[in-house]
Amino acid sequence: MGSPAVPPVRTDERAADERRTPGLWSDGFGRVGTRSLQVLAVVAVITVFGFVVTRLTLVVIPVLIALVLAAAISPLVSFLRRRGMPSLLATWVALIALIALLSLILWLVVRAVANQWGELRDQALEGFDSLQTYVQDLPFDISDEQIASVRESAVSLLQSDAVGTGAIAGVSQTADFVAGFFIMIVVLFFFLKDGPAMWEFLLRPFEGHRYERGRRVGDATIRTLGGYIRGTAIVALVDAVFIGIGLAIVGVPLVIPLSVLVFLLAFIPLVGATLAGILAALVTLVAVGPVEALIVIAIVVVVNQVEGDFLQPIVMGRALRLHPLVILFALTAGTVLVGITGAVLAVPIAAAIWRSVQVWDGPELAARFARKKRPETV
Repeated sequence: MGSPAVPPVRTDERAADERRTPGLWSDGFGRVGTRSLQVLAVVAVITVFGFVVTRLTLVVIPVLIALVLAAAISPLVSFLRRRGMPSLLATWVALIALIALLSLILWLVVRAVANQWGELRDQALEGFDSLQTYVQDLPFDISDEQIASVRESAVSLLQSDAVGTGAIAGVSQTADFVAGFFIMIVVLFFFLKDGPAMWEFLLRPFEGHRYERGRRVGDATIRTLGGYIRGTAIVALVDAVFIGIGLAIVGVPLVIPLSVLVFLLAFIPLVGATLAGILAALVTLVAVGPVEALIVIAIVVVVNQVEGDFLQPIVMGRALRLHPLVILFALTAGTVLVGITGAVLAVPIAAAIWRSVQVWDGPELAARFARKKRPETV
């Protein structure tokens, strides 16, 4: 008798068996390896991008600043055009107004520091001497040698030519600063004049839903950047005015430059207000006294509390809806890459990226990975 015939294996059954049999990349370790390679690829792209940014800061940073400023003042250009002003003239009016505002701020700082720096330096040196009496009552020991060392360092700093207007003039006269400033102005002009046309040119390769997605992302980016800058400017102006009034009442010197610094530091979320308060309190401590310094701290805390609880939610609206931890990471990354300029630009860029994700698949439909898949209760 012959052996019984073995029925042939059907193709679909064989495919099912192959799917059930774990392969090299389909088991647990394979999936982990695949994800690891994907993560390494993303990290490599980010590293290359960061390397390029750090090597081309003279071009990248002015372009980013121009983009942010263009988003902030583009409503003014659009308003002037709707009123019948020619496009070129409207662009020049908005650009000249912005340059005049920035020049006024810089002039106020330089003039105030030049006029009052000598007085503040003398008061600061006297304040260091009086601090020696205060620190003796602290619960931990600070030797006279340590105090003398700090005082000598402070004296050297305050009396050096690198402080005050000399430092400001030295920075403003560097070739990189001048070149970057003119690049920013030129790019800003063309962004204001031809920004929508430039974006349409970049979207030419796309059609259908991909083109609509590009339009949504572009509009969301500009609205977010512009809303963030305008909202932050309003909040910073309110902070600077009320803190400046408080400093003037207390009798603190350098009220105008301190108020301007409060305004500028407000563009750095989380840490900007804290830095401004510390700086104002230190100047008050060495120039006026400890009681007045405590009053200045109270003024800064009250103003920042009112700003955070009342003014910022109304003015900022949806421009900046990021978790504080995300803001902290963005600040750190921007500062490490390009210094203080990166700290200022990192958060609005992160907010624009997140807003783009939120409109990726529709006007109010986020990208699939960012959608809620289930009720989230914590």
